[in-house]
Amino acid sequence: MNRFLEWLGEHEAGLLLTLVAIAAGVWLFGALASDVGEGETRNFDTRILLSMRRPGDLAPIGPPGVVEAARDITALGSMVVLGILTFSTAIFLTLDGKARLALFLAVSISAGAVLSLLLKDAFDRPRPEIVPHAAYASNSSFPSGHSMMAALTYMTLGAMLAADHKRKRLKSFFLLIPALLVLLIGVSRVYLGVHWPTDVLAGWTAGGTWALISLLVVKRLQRRQTLEPEET
Repeated sequence: MNRFLEWLGEHEAGLLLTLVAIAAGVWLFGALASDVGEGETRNFDTRILLSMRRPGDLAPIGPPGVVEAARDITALGSMVVLGILTFSTAIFLTLDGKARLALFLAVSISAGAVLSLLLKDAFDRPRPEIVPHAAYASNSSFPSGHSMMAALTYMTLGAMLAADHKRKRLKSFFLLIPALLVLLIGVSRVYLGVHWPTDVLAGWTAGGTWALISLLVVKRLQRRQTLEPEET
């Protein structure tokens, strides 16, 4: 028992929790995909989607300004915005003497984008047809690409920033702000009628799991000095 407690130190405990979270994310995504494929989520999806629409014309609830704000928020999860953010961060890391970390970040997020497209093609779920779309949307619906890539990108960058600071308030800030952005982006996709709620849940799950895997790999590579170590 003593040896086990010694092994389960601070770093090992963090590793164990990360592995459990990754396993839980994979399981949850699989469960959602299975339920969606069998049509078991139809009533839930429909009820949530219609709750954000006016009964008469099925337009989004709220004044036009709210709809426009939702479009602005949803754009924060677009490939263009996330691509610019990723590119800018990679340039910053390179200028900061962390070229290998910059390359890893770019490859990880790009691979996540490819995975998102592959998952969409594999499941090929149609977009919601029971309400008019209040924003442009292409390809299939499951999982939500905006939700997945927002979770992947913002949570990865937030965790990297949090790791570079020791103050708990700053760590919390760097984790809570990305989480809030991811939440708002996902809700906006349902509000605008371009995704079912389970698309967004699956996107959050897949993106968060991919982010955890990327951060786990970063930690391992930094310990082996394959990537630039964290600043102390």
